[in-house]
Amino acid sequence: MTTSTTGPDTPAERPARSTARKNLRFALHFAEMAVAMVVGMVALGPLWSLAWPGLADLTVASVLVMATNMTIGMAAWMRFRRHGWARIAEMSAAMYVPFLILLVPYAFGAVSGEALMMGGHLLMLPAMLAAMLWRHHEYRH
Repeated sequence: MTTSTTGPDTPAERPARSTARKNLRFALHFAEMAVAMVVGMVALGPLWSLAWPGLADLTVASVLVMATNMTIGMAAWMRFRRHGWARIAEMSAAMYVPFLILLVPYAFGAVSGEALMMGGHLLMLPAMLAAMLWRHHEYRH
């Protein structure tokens, strides 16, 4: 009696499927954190407006509050997913660094407040991706 080794459960195909699943898990985790950031921004934004009238007129404070709102949402989700505090701190730093870097050209008038806000949001995603790739074993499990 012979057995076929060409089916989907051959040993040669198992690592590829496992790798594909890990990569899908990584991508889903990134998407989950992006959604959690938006939830944090939407949920906490109105609270800041009530607590600090005129915040929208203060560009630097507004940018840092926005980053904080997004970080709180992301950190809460990461904690819910049982990530350790060190990884949450790394990801939080990755979210703030783009804004902090862009504050320098903003202070010298090289970029506008709108560019600061948009640039920080756009650069936040690759910064988060870099942090996730650095610890890919944790985000691909």
